[in-house]
Amino acid sequence: MFIKRTDLALEARELWQESAERTTRLMGVKATKTKLEGYPVTRVDILDHRGEEALGKPQGSYFTIDLTTFWQRKADFFERAVRAVGTELKALLPPEGAVLVVGLGNAAMTPDAVAPRALDSVLITRHLLSAMPKQFAGFRPVAAFRTGVLGTTGVESAEAVRGLVEEVRPALVLAIDALASRRCGRVCATVQLSDTGIIPGSGVGNHRSALNQETLGVPVFAIGVPTVVDSATLAADVLEESGAEKIDEERLRDHEPFMVTTRDIDQQVRDLSKVVGYGINWALQDLEIEEMNALLS
Repeated sequence: MFIKRTDLALEARELWQESAERTTRLMGVKATKTKLEGYPVTRVDILDHRGEEALGKPQGSYFTIDLTTFWQRKADFFERAVRAVGTELKALLPPEGAVLVVGLGNAAMTPDAVAPRALDSVLITRHLLSAMPKQFAGFRPVAAFRTGVLGTTGVESAEAVRGLVEEVRPALVLAIDALASRRCGRVCATVQLSDTGIIPGSGVGNHRSALNQETLGVPVFAIGVPTVVDSATLAADVLEESGAEKIDEERLRDHEPFMVTTRDIDQQVRDLSKVVGYGINWALQDLEIEEMNALLS
């Protein structure tokens, strides 16, 4: 059986609904929809093992912020996106304690560079609090680390982060990574937040060791931005939407895997990375966007 690839809990739920009978109820999963700063937000809670089996994802909460209208660049589009991401993230994270922000991915490969570039917009304060505690007393301690990729470092991301956690001893880890979407319309148009950790490389089908509370010993939260679509998944969706009665699943399954991304991926990754970085600042520090601009300039 051909399985369509996605890293988004929202899409995993959609795929289950498409494959199930209309009378079948999805057990162990709860979904709610809201709006924040004009952007739609879908929350998917996987409540127990039934939900884990149905969606193929760990038990926990997943928030998908739809930033499709971000690219229309209407009034305050950037500020509203930052507040939407930051507000949801702030509600998800513990209110106190040092934070280690981990940027996963290959900075030299544009679709995989979301996390390394996002760290350029994150306020790093841990060293300042150590050196000048009185002057920076109002800031939350934040450290950041770019893991690189196994092919260029020879070190698994999970191994590097585990060693850093033992030295830095943060209250939590916030991991950022690129993801794969099932639909082109969600590529560089959504941000997923979760409290379940993350598996580095999942966006390009190169699964590595997981980063979660079991492997690191501290709570791990994740921010993911879909930047690619699996070509076979895209082909299957196009064939279904065109009304094809029969799809050769064997050819789709056995096809050499490759990923598809957008024509404007450079600009989109650059803009969304900044949204993610500023959103993290919004969640962790008591600062307005203008103040972030001043501190990061």
